[in-house]
Amino acid sequence: MSINHEAASDELQLIGSGLKKRTELALADHFLRKAVAYTTDKLRSGKLKATDDFGDWEAWRERGQAIRQHTISHLDYYLAQFADNVSKAGGHVHFAHTGEEAVQEFLRIAEANRAKLVAKGKSMVSEEIHLNHRLEEAGIEAIETDLGEYILQLAKETPSHLIIPAIHKNKQQIADLFTEASGEHFEPETKVLASYAKGKLRAYFLEADIGLTGCNFGIAESGTVTLVSNEGNARMVSTLPKTHVVIMGMERLVPTFADVEVMLNLLARSATGQKLTTYTSFITGPKQFGDLDGPEELHVIILDNGRSEQLGDPIFQDVLNCIRCAACLNVCPVYRHIGGHTYGSVYSGPIGAVLTPLIQQDMKEAGELAYASSLCGACYEACPVKIPLHDMLVHLRHRRVKMKLTPFWERAAFKSFQIMFGSVTVYKMAANAAYYLQKPFSHNGSIQKGPGPLSGWTQARFFPMKPKRSFRDKWDDLQKELQGKPSSAQHKLEQGGDGK
Repeated sequence: MSINHEAASDELQLIGSGLKKRTELALADHFLRKAVAYTTDKLRSGKLKATDDFGDWEAWRERGQAIRQHTISHLDYYLAQFADNVSKAGGHVHFAHTGEEAVQEFLRIAEANRAKLVAKGKSMVSEEIHLNHRLEEAGIEAIETDLGEYILQLAKETPSHLIIPAIHKNKQQIADLFTEASGEHFEPETKVLASYAKGKLRAYFLEADIGLTGCNFGIAESGTVTLVSNEGNARMVSTLPKTHVVIMGMERLVPTFADVEVMLNLLARSATGQKLTTYTSFITGPKQFGDLDGPEELHVIILDNGRSEQLGDPIFQDVLNCIRCAACLNVCPVYRHIGGHTYGSVYSGPIGAVLTPLIQQDMKEAGELAYASSLCGACYEACPVKIPLHDMLVHLRHRRVKMKLTPFWERAAFKSFQIMFGSVTVYKMAANAAYYLQKPFSHNGSIQKGPGPLSGWTQARFFPMKPKRSFRDKWDDLQKELQGKPSSAQHKLEQGGDGK
């Protein structure tokens, strides 16, 4: 069997296209919608059961929120403490203001180690700075060792979910990818596919010059890097290669081990419904005398890349509290219909719709994501650290309006709305005119094919027609009638206004 290269090509083209185009393609992909709905339903149900069994979930959310808000409010202090303790433990700390600086720092480490092969654990931050592409340009092979990420690397696609990146792939598609990559034929059987991946990735663990991971939480009081995974690849990547490089967002800190205990409980239950993830690793410095395993060098690259711009912002600072559990994706009615690729960013769902335009400082293109939301607030209810994402999305929309980045017709429509609702006379004239203006588009008592901006609405639903006489008109008549004939008019009011 052959891989659908056309589909893979379309996937790559999605990133450069507009939000509307990406949405149309996603809505037309019935398998994608079914797969996303099924998986998010399963994750959401698992979370609800886990949190119910845990008990006092709201108290834990409050505690998690307090830890994150305290840490971010004193981030300069905890960053300095964390960096000092990493250095005391024998590691090296590098601060990168931009994604390019982080890439260059990694390339310097790779050059110093004459690295040709990098084995990667799951790292959203490395995808944020497009590290794989830059390593390929430098002649360095980077291999994703998380199974989902490895599948997507073969498919030349980006993740569609924060914790389950290959949510949109079925077993047949994966078998096709493995068949092309290996030259052997694979049946779409889970055990067969997993066995091949295990054998293939094991060789990379042993041969890699550098192991690269992200960081779930950095513990400031000890300089410890915390990693969680369900596959064990993070432990292989962080112990077998001679050099371990950690790339972490500057906000991924907690003050103490007591704090990380709270966050790990929140993360596992919110992400997958587990009590704890299968593997939790605490890494403090490189291999010490007497240790049986571990890297000879540990480098921690701490990335800003637009994050510090949110510090002190009364509206957006709390977005840095995110622990990347993806609970907001699993409850979002928009994400559940269009999947992750529609967002055109490594971060999808409600958190991606807020975080992406902020860290990219791009309100023109990425700012469109603020409209990929129903503003229902489900994301806030699901968030283990109570980030008010729905409020932030409203403020992002306001920014786009203030910057005049919305379409001209939209600005003109709201200007007309302001004029119409600012004058009783103009409002009445417009309301009366609307009855006659709607007639060319009406059919059987409703507008089934709206003009201009209404066309999007009527693609999926009918628009009710405006009646010839409004409720206010009828109310005025009834008031006059009430003054002349109290009993009769009162009867009509109680019966709905027309005596029927």
